[in-house]
Amino acid sequence: MFWQEDDQPKSFEIPDDVVDLVFDIECRELPVDHAHDLAAAIRTHVPKAADDARFGVHNIHLAGSQNGWERPDPKLGQRLILSRRTKLTIRVAKEHSEDVQQALLDAELDVAGCRMKVGRAKSKKLSNQGTIFSRYVVLEDGEADDENAFLRRIVAHLAANGIQIKKALCGRTAEIEGPDGTLQTRSIMLAGLRPEESIRIQQEGIGPLRGMGCGIFIPHKGIDAVKKAEDDS
Repeated sequence: MFWQEDDQPKSFEIPDDVVDLVFDIECRELPVDHAHDLAAAIRTHVPKAADDARFGVHNIHLAGSQNGWERPDPKLGQRLILSRRTKLTIRVAKEHSEDVQQALLDAELDVAGCRMKVGRAKSKKLSNQGTIFSRYVVLEDGEADDENAFLRRIVAHLAANGIQIKKALCGRTAEIEGPDGTLQTRSIMLAGLRPEESIRIQQEGIGPLRGMGCGIFIPHKGIDAVKKAEDDS
């Protein structure tokens, strides 16, 4: 864990050169591990946009509740049951936004045998929140058993791009199926970011396979509560 306090806020206007498109969908169920199949289905409709390094497809993630419900187990072939409120979110460069919306409107996707009909989208600017989170960042050799090696690599990568990380906390590892077999990934939370740093990381992501939801960052409620719980334990 890295931890350095910084209290120097300043005004910042959120740019719109990369946005999230939030689509209505009709879809009853999906495999828990649907990233590769969803990415492949979307790519057939928007190949040009998908070739842009800024293009990313958010995984459809249904969190477990505190009332006894557990997430389905992909190893048992169980599936996510989607509600009518579930959305499909795609991160795109502004110049591809209209084309992606038009290409996917009323498209029917086959996601590992599950039908998904895509509806209209709303464009949403990225968040300037100083705490952001990625559920899946692809690991390099040795990092599955050494979270400090993973943290050092991420911090060094961002430093090379002019972003000095003050607070970072990595989470659990997860396996997902990629184009060439099983991938090892790990979640990570970054905090204490200036608005322009947060936006840059969201625009650029970290690591490969953004089309499968890897290395995509979203706003998080905060890291300070996590740090306090660790200090009190």
